[in-house]
Amino acid sequence: MQIAQQVFIVTGGASGLGAATARRLAGMGGKVLIADVQDDAGQALAHAVQGRYVHCDVTREGDAAQAVALALELGPLRGLVNCAGVAPASRTLGKEGPHPLDVFVRTITINLVGSFNMARLAAAAMARQEALNDGERGVVVHTASVAAYDGQIGQTAYAASKAGIVGMTLPMARDLARDGIRVMTIAPGIFETPMLMGMPEAVRAALGAAVPFPSRLGRPDEFAMLVEAIVTNPMLNGETIRLDGAIRMQPK
Repeated sequence: MQIAQQVFIVTGGASGLGAATARRLAGMGGKVLIADVQDDAGQALAHAVQGRYVHCDVTREGDAAQAVALALELGPLRGLVNCAGVAPASRTLGKEGPHPLDVFVRTITINLVGSFNMARLAAAAMARQEALNDGERGVVVHTASVAAYDGQIGQTAYAASKAGIVGMTLPMARDLARDGIRVMTIAPGIFETPMLMGMPEAVRAALGAAVPFPSRLGRPDEFAMLVEAIVTNPMLNGETIRLDGAIRMQPK
């Protein structure tokens, strides 16, 4: 699949990994629809990459359907990159008492249900399009986390949501194979996201030093590079790729 002149939706595209992905796809000639709830940042980035922005809560069917409809106005929808997500921290049983149920439900709803919601609607649109070479019609790229495998103390909700994404990758790829739609997941390690960059320099340096090689935080464009590879390589399907410099997270 070529990127130039094809349309891609990037959820959570106003910042972090999503923003880097939007810039890279646009830089290769793709038409990018940024779907986020950060209106000012999303509109500014859409203007910078000559794309479009839509306010989109990925958990709402109406918002997701609107995002897909707007993307189709730009041309053939060939890709969805799910980067929208939240990362709360709370122990199952902490000093304040049991893990707040609403925090757990919200995390699963945004990270897992939201990714599925966007994927099912984007896939429905892709399936109606003319096939490219080898019968390919589109690709879905989810974002999980190494926490899906190495969840730390306080990450029960986050790890569960990301493990769900890993778990649905293969069956979703099998579901959509007859429609020529591939499904892949990236599980990033410790990356330079806005949340992490808000930490003190000493903390960031210590986190980076824990990565075997390269011993630093991952850069958002390195995530975007892998998205590009997934989009353009038709044999990448039904798998989760750890993008983590060989780190294995400790309990805390």
